[in-house]
Formats: sequence, C-alpha cells, structure tokens
Amino acid sequence: MGLDRADDAGVYRVTDDIAIIQTVDFFTPIVDDPYWFGQIAAANALSDVYAMGGVPKTAMNLVAFPLKEMEIAVLRQIIQGGLDKLREAGVALIGGHSVEDSELKYGLSVTGFIHPDRVLTKGGLQDGDRLILTKPLGTGIINTAIKGGLASEEIIDTVTRLMATLNREAADVMSLYQVHACTDITGFGLIGHLAEMIVDAGIGIRLKSERIPIIPEALAYARIGLVPAGAYNNREFRESITEFGPSVDRLTQDVLFDPQTSGGLLICVDGEKSDELVHDLKQKGVEKAAVIGEVISGIGEKILVD
Repeated sequence: MGLDRADDAGVYRVTDDIAIIQTVDFFTPIVDDPYWFGQIAAANALSDVYAMGGVPKTAMNLVAFPLKEMEIAVLRQIIQGGLDKLREAGVALIGGHSVEDSELKYGLSVTGFIHPDRVLTKGGLQDGDRLILTKPLGTGIINTAIKGGLASEEIIDTVTRLMATLNREAADVMSLYQVHACTDITGFGLIGHLAEMIVDAGIGIRLKSERIPIIPEALAYARIGLVPAGAYNNREFRESITEFGPSVDRLTQDVLFDPQTSGGLLICVDGEKSDELVHDLKQKGVEKAAVIGEVISGIGEKILVD
C-alpha cells in the first residue's frame, strides 16, 4: 500500500502475520517554546501510524537548523521534547539526520507494526456507518492568532497541550471495535480529509455541525479574520463537493476547512456501535470524542453539512 491512493502511511507486508507501516512528517515551528514544538512534531508524526491501526515502534529525527542564527540549546530542547513524546508512546529513537538550513524544521520518520489483515485505510465506508472525531477543531485558526500576538496565555497553553496529545489512547480503544475506515485530521482540514475518504467510493457523508467539537476561541478569532491561508485553499479545493445548509454560518464553515496540526482521529464504525465506542473513548480520557455524522448512499460523492 503506497502511492496508489492518498492513505496516511505506506504499508509493506513482511510475512503473513506482520506488516510494517512507514510514514514521515516535519514542519516549521507551530509554537514559540522549542520543547513543546518538539512534542507536537513527534505526536503529529506518530499519528499516521495510529490512523492506520498500527503500533509505532521506531523513529528517526529529521532536523533542519539555522546554526548561525540560533543557539544550539534551542535544538537540544526541540529534540528533548520529541524524545520525551516518543518515550511516552513507547517508541525507540534509533537515529536521524540533520542539515544546516536558513529555516528551522523538525519532524520524524516513523515505523510501526500491524497485522496485514487489520490495516485501516481511508476507504471502506459503508452505508449507515457513523463518523467519530476524537479531538476538537480550530488549531490552525488559533495558531494564526498566536503568530499575530492576539492569543491569550490560557488558550496558547490549551491548544499546545491539545496538539501534543498522542492519538494512542483513541487508537487503543478503536482497536477493540470492527472499524471500517480511519484517518487523522491534519493539513487538509475536516472537509478535506472526509473528501479523501469518499473519492471513488460512490457514497456520501452527512455532518451535523452542532455535534462537531470546536475550540470556542477558534470561532472568536475567525470572526475577526484570523483564518489561515490554508483554510481558503482547502475550501477552494473541496467546495465543489460540499453543500452547507442555511443554518451553517460562515465561521463554522471556516473551522471545517481549517488546517489542523496533530489533529484527532476520524473513525468510521457501524452505527449500532458508535455510541458505545464514544463512551469507551471518554472512559479512556478522550473527552471530546463525538459522533459528528453518518455515511449515506444516494447522494453521490458529496459532503452535506446541516
């Protein structure tokens, strides 16, 4: 499984019982604190393995660092943040590579294990399935407010910890159910990643906007125009297959297209099991987990938002 479709990671069968999952992700700083940046980057890189249903096992650092402009102590804090997050996840750091660059970047290449028969992809949706989201939306908008110096210390701390939270607990609970499809919500926003799930599936999705968990401050910042360029790009790309009901205001629409960093899992499961799965997620500390919509036939490959 690799370049044939836009799944979250590559999968290579080693034996009848073992496959490896491989993924890589890195980016420029999301927050000012280097230690927390390392934590967020690591959580984000690990997330693709969780989204495929696997268990991450090893990782390698990827570093681009402006050595002439920044103290090496900054890099040490970034790497320590990443290492601490890997330890939390039970993942071994086994190496990496660094280059000198004018722009700071950090991330990881991650390898995980899975049984070949238990690989989760973005496809596999079935009519009547329910969609569960495990983290609230709005980190892209709030990060824009942070960069503009308009975010409070309280919301900076809240969103930083949210982005640094592993999707491990959600993945562990999900593994106990017959999940049909899964992905994680990152740069393409909720609508963008939903669109990838229905492409060539001959099936559509209906979302209930009032059920979608949203960080309240994201709506407030969107109201004053702090919407990242990526959200407009996501809207332009997927607007043609998305229909909003009259009750869904523009601010909510902005959040649904908002590019996320280290977002939650989007889990597709049989409708009869969805409430039970949400209950179990909350019992394991995934407090914002919610059923946000359903898979429906008869509308083509469309996303309807009420």
